[in-house]
Amino acid sequence: MDYGEVRARLAGLVVFRALLSDPVVEKFQHMLEAGCTGGTDAGLTFTAAAADFEAALFETGTSWTAYLEALVLESENVCIRRAAHSTADETLEKALAAELRFLQQLGAMKWADVRRGAPALSEAQRASADILAPWRTETADFAGDYARRAAEAGRRGYGMFAKNHVFTVENGRLVPVRHPDPQRLAQLPGYEGEREKVIANTKALIAGLLANNVLLYGDAGTGKSSTVKAIANEYAGLGLRLVEVKKNQLYQIPDLMDALAANPLKFILFIDDLSFTANDDNFAALKAILEGSVGGRAGNIAVYATSNRRHLIKETLGDRAGDDIHEADTKQELMSLSARFGLTVTFLRPEKDRFAYIVAELAAQYGVDIPAEELLVKAEAFAIRAGGRSPRVAKQFIELCRAGVTV
Repeated sequence: MDYGEVRARLAGLVVFRALLSDPVVEKFQHMLEAGCTGGTDAGLTFTAAAADFEAALFETGTSWTAYLEALVLESENVCIRRAAHSTADETLEKALAAELRFLQQLGAMKWADVRRGAPALSEAQRASADILAPWRTETADFAGDYARRAAEAGRRGYGMFAKNHVFTVENGRLVPVRHPDPQRLAQLPGYEGEREKVIANTKALIAGLLANNVLLYGDAGTGKSSTVKAIANEYAGLGLRLVEVKKNQLYQIPDLMDALAANPLKFILFIDDLSFTANDDNFAALKAILEGSVGGRAGNIAVYATSNRRHLIKETLGDRAGDDIHEADTKQELMSLSARFGLTVTFLRPEKDRFAYIVAELAAQYGVDIPAEELLVKAEAFAIRAGGRSPRVAKQFIELCRAGVTV
């Protein structure tokens, strides 16, 4: 392909148009444009543009082919969305095939090809640009690799959902968490029975079966939040994604649900440390989300919430002694929110035997070599000073032991 054809076909991308906003691809375009711009300083301008491209590319690797193919495979576009739902369109499929062929040719372009093909440069100017180290290219099958990725779209996702599995909400938009908590289920000893209920519900969600919204209620430090995060990590490879929503963002959940409902992946909307005060507007918002709005809940979404309060409402004796004529109705209203979670799992503060088991398991995980009886005596003393037994306290104790801190 000559320069004119490359520039025209790159500018004319339709299915993969989002690639044009990628900073490395942008700099590749600028390099091609510089090669078409004449003038006495054309060689210098072209060399500078090529250096800008290489500097951006080399931040991630030295292979232009690998970089471009990764963009193609991770692209969120109309064809991959249709593939995820098995709704192909002949016109789109033809456009997809043509663009994949072109992008594979583009990814195979070497520095020498770009330099020699620059129409506005003289031989001397082309030679002066030879000071740059060439980027790497390699053999690739864009069409074949893309077909395999499209076939897995329901499990691996596309776009940012293919690269990340944990998200937060900012200004109504999903933002990937680049370094999520790496907690795994195997690292959470104790509470296996309680955790298994949440796991079974999550497996039903992943399998496309009817899954409940879940309330994990109980004492602080018992592993409620860790359970949800570990489950998200454990089943990310099966198409599970976690979206953490803060309490003051609850009003944004209906829009999120609408956006995620068409996605082939499965989503947990996670609300951590949930509780409300009287007359809290978010109370009614969450009730409608869980059950009661005119819109049905999407089958690929479940709400998981953790709380230290069984009924989620902070209530005082003064509230009970108010002047409400229909006091029973008011109490039912306040208690109705927790009832809308189909599954409630209780995490209570561990008794002595369970605490001993948790301490022993964590000691083995962390490689803490202290005689069992001595370890438990020290752990109990530490728990008293820390305000009581809990898995969090046990983990803090073991981490201090591993660090060699006297406890």
